[in-house]
Amino acid sequence: MSPIAPLPTQAFPADFIWGVATAAFQIEGAATADGKGPSVWDSFCRQPGAIADASNGDVACDHYHRLEADLDLIASLGVNSYRFSVSWPRVQPLGQGAWNPAGLDFYERLVDGLLARGLQAHLTLNHWDLPQALQQQGGWMHRDTVQHFVDYARGIQARLGDRLSTLATHNEPWVMATLGHETGIFAPGVKSRRSASAVAHHLLLSHGLSLQALRADGARARLGIVLNQSPVQPATPSAEDAAAARLEDGKLVRWYMDPLLKGAYPEDVLAWLGDDGPPVQAGDLAAIAQPLDWLGLNYYSRAVVSASGAWDARQGGLPLTEMGWEIYPQGLTELLLRLKRDYAVPPLVITENGGAFPDATWHDGELADDDRCAYLASHIGAVGDALAAGVPMAGYIVWSLMDNFEWASGYAKRFGIVHVDYQSLARTPKRSARWLSAFMARQRLLAARG
Repeated sequence: MSPIAPLPTQAFPADFIWGVATAAFQIEGAATADGKGPSVWDSFCRQPGAIADASNGDVACDHYHRLEADLDLIASLGVNSYRFSVSWPRVQPLGQGAWNPAGLDFYERLVDGLLARGLQAHLTLNHWDLPQALQQQGGWMHRDTVQHFVDYARGIQARLGDRLSTLATHNEPWVMATLGHETGIFAPGVKSRRSASAVAHHLLLSHGLSLQALRADGARARLGIVLNQSPVQPATPSAEDAAAARLEDGKLVRWYMDPLLKGAYPEDVLAWLGDDGPPVQAGDLAAIAQPLDWLGLNYYSRAVVSASGAWDARQGGLPLTEMGWEIYPQGLTELLLRLKRDYAVPPLVITENGGAFPDATWHDGELADDDRCAYLASHIGAVGDALAAGVPMAGYIVWSLMDNFEWASGYAKRFGIVHVDYQSLARTPKRSARWLSAFMARQRLLAARG
């Protein structure tokens, strides 16, 4: 039985990172097991109306209790890497002070299990689940959290760093700042532009100070950060829409890329923020702009901006995922070429890319998700086009390994190449998992041919 979507024909480097990804809160469950403390997402899920289906992450995919079987599942796909995150409150329940041995043991088993199966371990320190105890002291709005994060990063490296391929400080700081602290639709549910600006700055500062500390401690893993990025396009040729798109590009792309790689915040966004600008202290920007061994990029679609705020993705005439996002693979190539043009970028890894589609149905003896197969094929092809154009691409990681808790959408949206029955918690690979395995086999063959 041949894959439903043609396999991309580009030959990628033999050492290219090919993987699948998850995040701790979305799959682990075991919310109070073995000494784990609550996170901001545990608390947010209890706020009435916060989650679309009124669900939570208490059980999720129960990965905490199904670790070995899930590692076997990853290995069966033929990828060479797994990207995962550590739950900060699982290993340090209060976000400072005492460590939780059981939580650390879990991640040690995870990393050792990956290595035993010939898989690289790509660890993210912060995928949004800040310990609730720190949130009660101000969370990322408070500068003290910066040092707590540095201490946490050092502790994780001391325990696991010798076995990691890469370590990322944060996943998508824009989401934590903007969705968590400006619009309030994600945890912790704050609605304040000034708070969001402070959070973004403290996240970037904690990243830079952590890289300094980890390198001083003898880091062996390659160190980086993961940003969500999109090309930003005006809805019409009007000057008003062009200006709105330029500002949105500043808020989404340049607000993070500029301090990381140029040592400064973009002037147009600072002017727009005015008195709500970030609380920058002497030396902060130099600390943020630490050399990156690599940079992770999460891509799902383009952003189209109208000065009137009235543009809807359905107006674009392109197919949409179940999240209502346009399927726009060429935007990934556009983004990568732009970053190479505007910045001295380190090696780039697509750390998340995938689509939410209606639940797969049985067809020809398997769970068919042909739209996801086509999505992955087109976006891997877009990465290959960027690589051919000279962009320093180092990897591509599928989001996600399995269906899981999709944040404010609860369990209603499915991104996984593996189906999860949320009643029995049984895992069933979808057609997209077989497609990915076939693609991996082709890449190994091309690599062997040189």
